[in-house]
Amino acid sequence: MWETKENKLYKKFKFADFTQVIQFINQVAELSTQLNHHPSILNNYHVVEIWLCTHDENNQITAKDHELANMIDEIK
Repeated sequence: MWETKENKLYKKFKFADFTQVIQFINQVAELSTQLNHHPSILNNYHVVEIWLCTHDENNQITAKDHELANMIDEIK
Protein backbone atom coordinates (compact mmCIF):
# COMPACT_ATOMS: atom_id res chain seq x y z
CA MET A 1 0.00 0.00 0.00
CA TRP A 2 1.32 3.43 -0.94
CA GLU A 3 1.53 5.96 1.89
CA THR A 4 1.61 9.74 1.86
CA LYS A 5 4.86 11.00 3.41
CA GLU A 6 6.04 14.58 3.23
CA ASN A 7 3.55 15.30 0.45
CA LYS A 8 4.80 12.39 -1.68
CA LEU A 9 3.52 8.92 -2.41
CA TYR A 10 5.89 6.43 -0.78
CA LYS A 11 6.30 2.68 -0.83
CA LYS A 12 8.97 0.21 0.28
CA PHE A 13 9.52 -2.99 -1.71
CA LYS A 14 11.52 -5.99 -0.45
CA PHE A 15 13.15 -8.62 -2.63
CA ALA A 16 14.96 -11.92 -2.12
CA ASP A 17 18.19 -10.76 -3.75
CA PHE A 18 19.98 -7.92 -5.48
CA THR A 19 19.34 -9.30 -8.97
CA GLN A 20 15.58 -9.02 -8.42
CA VAL A 21 16.08 -5.46 -7.15
CA ILE A 22 17.92 -4.40 -10.29
CA GLN A 23 15.34 -6.04 -12.56
CA PHE A 24 12.56 -4.21 -10.69
CA ILE A 25 14.35 -0.84 -10.85
CA ASN A 26 14.93 -1.31 -14.59
CA GLN A 27 11.23 -2.01 -15.13
CA VAL A 28 10.30 1.07 -13.09
CA ALA A 29 12.73 3.09 -15.21
CA GLU A 30 11.07 1.88 -18.42
CA LEU A 31 7.60 2.82 -17.16
CA SER A 32 8.85 6.17 -15.92
CA THR A 33 10.40 6.94 -19.28
CA GLN A 34 7.17 6.01 -21.10
CA LEU A 35 5.20 8.41 -18.88
CA ASN A 36 7.97 11.04 -18.75
CA HIS A 37 7.51 10.99 -14.98
CA HIS A 38 10.52 9.98 -12.91
CA PRO A 39 10.41 8.93 -9.25
CA SER A 40 13.02 9.18 -6.56
CA ILE A 41 14.39 5.68 -5.96
CA LEU A 42 16.59 4.49 -3.12
CA ASN A 43 18.12 1.03 -3.11
CA ASN A 44 19.78 -0.73 -0.18
CA TYR A 45 20.68 -4.31 -1.18
CA HIS A 46 17.28 -6.08 -1.13
CA VAL A 47 15.08 -3.05 -0.36
CA VAL A 48 13.82 -0.42 -2.80
CA GLU A 49 12.06 2.74 -1.64
CA ILE A 50 10.17 4.91 -4.11
CA TRP A 51 8.81 8.45 -3.69
CA LEU A 52 6.46 10.02 -6.22
CA CYS A 53 5.42 13.64 -6.66
CA THR A 54 5.01 15.91 -9.66
CA HIS A 55 7.89 18.35 -9.74
CA ASP A 56 6.35 20.70 -12.32
CA GLU A 57 3.19 20.93 -10.17
CA ASN A 58 5.02 22.39 -7.17
CA ASN A 59 5.98 18.92 -5.87
CA GLN A 60 2.38 17.95 -5.25
CA ILE A 61 0.83 14.50 -5.61
CA THR A 62 -1.15 14.39 -8.85
CA ALA A 63 -2.99 11.88 -11.01
CA LYS A 64 0.34 11.20 -12.77
CA ASP A 65 1.78 9.92 -9.49
CA HIS A 66 -1.17 7.64 -8.83
CA GLU A 67 -0.99 6.32 -12.39
CA LEU A 68 2.70 5.48 -12.06
CA ALA A 69 2.16 3.98 -8.58
CA ASN A 70 -0.50 1.64 -10.00
CA MET A 71 1.77 0.63 -12.85
CA ILE A 72 4.65 -0.04 -10.45
CA ASP A 73 2.38 -2.24 -8.33
CA GLU A 74 1.67 -4.37 -11.39
CA ILE A 75 5.40 -5.11 -11.77
CA LYS A 76 5.88 -6.61 -8.30
